Amino acid sequence: MNEPSWIEYITAIGSIATPILVGVIGVLGWKFRAEYERRVNLETLLRTDRVQIYNTILEPFIIMFMADAAWQADAKNKNKDKFQVGMQKALSLDYRRTAFQLALLGSDDVVQAYNDLMQHIFHLDQSQATDAKVRQLMGLIGRLLLQIRKSMGNESTALDEWAMLEWFITDAPRYRDA
Repeated sequence: MNEPSWIEYITAIGSIATPILVGVIGVLGWKFRAEYERRVNLETLLRTDRVQIYNTILEPFIIMFMADAAWQADAKNKNKDKFQVGMQKALSLDYRRTAFQLALLGSDDVVQAYNDLMQHIFHLDQSQATDAKVRQLMGLIGRLLLQIRKSMGNESTALDEWAMLEWFITDAPRYRDA
């Protein structure tokens, strides 16, 4: 009886290792696919909540920066100061609850942009509101809008924070170029 050659040993090892290797690759592929599907499903579920949270978070800023003519055109706003109404909304308990939800459900970049904006507002002395401070405030609002846009699926947007403002702030180009 002849002793098996090294080729026969390699063939035997290969015939045993091949199904094991295929099984391991199959399990890893299934695990990666399951994790990917879990992330996609979670993002889909969070998207609806995020839209509502983002709308509520942005509402006071939309009110404060809307054109005076548009504000006064609504009969319920006659003789109301839009800045006061916007600040009342921003200081309300419901707004704070929504901000808490933002901290839990918003993307990291959106939460950081919101934090930067709120810190700027907390330290803003309205008696010393200079063009530079207004420009910085507008830039922070634009950054928040841009991060929200990215978190909603437009990660590769070519817009900047100022382009995000031009559609609703009349003086945005003036402050951008200042």
